[in-house]
Amino acid sequence: MRPFTIHTGIAAPLLQANLDTDQIIPARFLHRARDEGYGDQLFHDLRRHDDGEPRLGFILNQHPFDQATILIAGSNFGCGSSREHAVWALGDAGFRVVVAPSFGDIFFNNALNNGLLTIVAPPEILRTLADGLAADPTTPLTVSLKEQTVDGPDGFRFAFDIDPYRKQALLIGASEIQMTLQHRDAISSFETAHARRHPWLVPSLPTNTRKGAEANG
Repeated sequence: MRPFTIHTGIAAPLLQANLDTDQIIPARFLHRARDEGYGDQLFHDLRRHDDGEPRLGFILNQHPFDQATILIAGSNFGCGSSREHAVWALGDAGFRVVVAPSFGDIFFNNALNNGLLTIVAPPEILRTLADGLAADPTTPLTVSLKEQTVDGPDGFRFAFDIDPYRKQALLIGASEIQMTLQHRDAISSFETAHARRHPWLVPSLPTNTRKGAEANG
């Protein structure tokens, strides 16, 4: 997973509420292999007409938002199914941050597990931010995970919360498995001590450990 420390990019306001995973990426595209990427299918039915031509009114088809890497979204973003492809599509299209008043629970966790920073912000803050972007869409936002801040046009700034464990994983670009393996020695020590205290629970316990456990009573 790519580490996330600080990111500066164009932000696109897409404040429609309840944008579910099927709108983020329709189910009919899920057969594609992961290594082929899903970026070109992001918001496919919102971005394109039935004949494939772009819908010019869609925000991500308009300059400079077609270069956006930060999405300012509406409430309950990513609700619906558990498909991880929705997060992959956003990441493959270049998005590194989604800011919304609330998220679908599974989407929220999938995002953080895949290096996509999801930030919860009050609706009034997002409305102020969206108004600022409408007035000056070329001014980028800067998101600092270390400082837990978002800076935007005209001195706009707000601070956000994030679970410390999630923050550390994103900062170093570690998956949940890699985060767990950082404690490999402590886990091994616990397993050995536990097995010695309760050898009957571990039939495959190495002979020398079993003898030691039996000797210790």
